[in-house]
Amino acid sequence: MRNLATLVLENGIIFHGESLGIEGSVVGEIVFNTAMTGYQEIITDPSYLNQIVILTHPHIGNTGTNLIDMESDKIYIKGLIIKNVSETSDHFNNQKNFIDYLKDNNVITITEIDTRKLTRMLRKLGSLKGCLYTSNKENYYTAYKKAFNFDGSQGFDLVKEVSTKFIYQHIKHDFPKKIFNTSNIFQLKDSSKIHIVVYDFGVKRNILKLLISYGCNLTIVPADTRAKCVLKLLPDGIFLSNGPGDPKPCVYAINAIKIFLEKNIPMFGVCLGHQLLALANGARIIKMKCGHHGSNHPVKNVLTNKVIITSQNHGFTVDLKTLPKNIQITHKSLFDGTLQGLSLKNKFAFSFQGHPESSPGPHDSRLLFNKFINMCIQFKQNN
Repeated sequence: MRNLATLVLENGIIFHGESLGIEGSVVGEIVFNTAMTGYQEIITDPSYLNQIVILTHPHIGNTGTNLIDMESDKIYIKGLIIKNVSETSDHFNNQKNFIDYLKDNNVITITEIDTRKLTRMLRKLGSLKGCLYTSNKENYYTAYKKAFNFDGSQGFDLVKEVSTKFIYQHIKHDFPKKIFNTSNIFQLKDSSKIHIVVYDFGVKRNILKLLISYGCNLTIVPADTRAKCVLKLLPDGIFLSNGPGDPKPCVYAINAIKIFLEKNIPMFGVCLGHQLLALANGARIIKMKCGHHGSNHPVKNVLTNKVIITSQNHGFTVDLKTLPKNIQITHKSLFDGTLQGLSLKNKFAFSFQGHPESSPGPHDSRLLFNKFINMCIQFKQNN
């Protein structure tokens, strides 16, 4: 018999369930992820900082966990909500049972609640703050107060909490196996000389793996690295990574991007990096009702009319009404029409709101990495 766990929402609604054994309480913004696979990638994604995640797929944990599927060096979610968790694991890569993995990482988890009811509530009312607790030291009234008073993510800089604190390098032989076919990119005599500077706003490991699979050398820099420092590294391209929360407080990154645009160095932004590129060009960012979190989101390329299925994880979006004339819309969501991709006219810069690196999710949008590498090679050949 497992211990009791309780979830109290900021609107006063309460859910009772079972705990996996970790005692304590956490407070955060509650979001739901509709992916059917990839639970380990989801909970180790730094973009989920300060969030309590609902996994809407009803049965989680049957493939266990391993070191390969970690998107960072630790779990970043505040808490986890699952309908049912598997007691056993069966997969050739399995190294540790999912329940033991959560316990070892002190993740407070509630199971055996109606996740469908909670998800439908969030879809109707929008994102809600909540307090999840398993300890006898907590009660409904203190939990409700914590949930109601939680500041959330809007207006706060969460990026510096997940970014690297120092500059480091990855070279191509770190990941010698080609992850996907790159035969349609331009060829250089020594492609390893393509040098990409990656701004770490909470970068996922699969982004680094994919860039390395092209034969690039990577230099990963902290989120607040000044433009003049990056320019001294002589990059052939700059990658703006994913990250948590509201991009508007990241003024240091926006200022750096403006300088890179003046130099016309190739830039590719993903998720939060996409929003920062838009902000640097004068667009505005707005908070979404309940965000996009999952790996089944259809996105349309408005230039080619081609539809791709994408992986998504964001609670903010670029306001379409504020786009300046130098921005061209390239992609839109077929769920709600929100902006999913943009490119800058007469500049080597573009971005995508979804996660083309997937992990988890479909690989449809990975061709965007081809586009970026092509830009970097052209830039190198002309300079």
